[in-house]
Amino acid sequence: MSLPLKSDQEAIAQYEALTRRAGLVDLGHRTQIELAGGDRTTFLHNLCTADIKRLPLGAGTEAFVTSVQGKTLAHVFVFATPDTLVLDTVADQGETLLKHLDHYLITEDVTLTDRSNERRELLLAGPEAEAVLSKACDVEVGEPRLSHSLAEVAGQAVWVRRVDLTRPGGFLLSVPVAAADAFTATLVESGAVACGLAAFEAARIEAGVPWFGKDITDANLPQEVGRDALAINFVKGCYLGQETVARIDALGHVNKMLVGLRFSGSDVPPPGTALTSGDATVGSVTSASYSPALSAPLALGYVRRGHNDVGGRLTSDLGEVEIVALPLD
Repeated sequence: MSLPLKSDQEAIAQYEALTRRAGLVDLGHRTQIELAGGDRTTFLHNLCTADIKRLPLGAGTEAFVTSVQGKTLAHVFVFATPDTLVLDTVADQGETLLKHLDHYLITEDVTLTDRSNERRELLLAGPEAEAVLSKACDVEVGEPRLSHSLAEVAGQAVWVRRVDLTRPGGFLLSVPVAAADAFTATLVESGAVACGLAAFEAARIEAGVPWFGKDITDANLPQEVGRDALAINFVKGCYLGQETVARIDALGHVNKMLVGLRFSGSDVPPPGTALTSGDATVGSVTSASYSPALSAPLALGYVRRGHNDVGGRLTSDLGEVEIVALPLD
């Protein structure tokens, strides 16, 4: 497989904007599920790994929505507003999430609404992202990760959320569809560089940020993803799938972990590329890109316990592979 990012100077310039200045990526219609009603907090608290009951207004948290078996049905951000909780995740997960949540909705005062097609999401990221945002609109967002606030732009409500989908981090901007093109133009006029998905993918993988549907599926256990400190509260009490999560915590390990993988060859490995140690297959790639920071292919993938320490070396059809710590410094 060729290295499109390595040979594409425009994409490299976009990557530089995302990591050194201010880059703007159109992430389209990410999934937005709104929970309203007086029982929304307890209801969602009982269905995910995060402590929703202690989530203040204006704050957010990362969470896994888990099955009764403790497997990962979704990897979400949860944002608390005065009247709603909003689940934000990758595109095309609305039907699955609604079906799962509705299955457990019996007599609770909760209304579920899919807002995904009503809004577009723009990622504004990089060390100059905050300066660009301040020039484009009047908004103040708290410093903690996943803090959020509303801004009014040309009579339209723009929801500004502090995220770290890349490093340095930035803002996930939820914009009404009718206003998205105009607000994009305003951000570019304010200094942002419009970036494509190839540049975003490189920056995301360098940041070690997993993507549901690529790096996480419903076959994964939450602890395999390596987001425990950000997405799992081990003392919140009972929730769907909690027994499995707690049992793994007591055991002290899972059998495989998502890790960073630096390839020594010249080709970007496709998803599914096998990773071997001796004669044994010990893992596989989930997503990959050329890394400008390393001048080498970089991937995320799962590697079995006993073979996944940083600095360890594996082999593949594309050459030697080194396990590296993410995010990159």
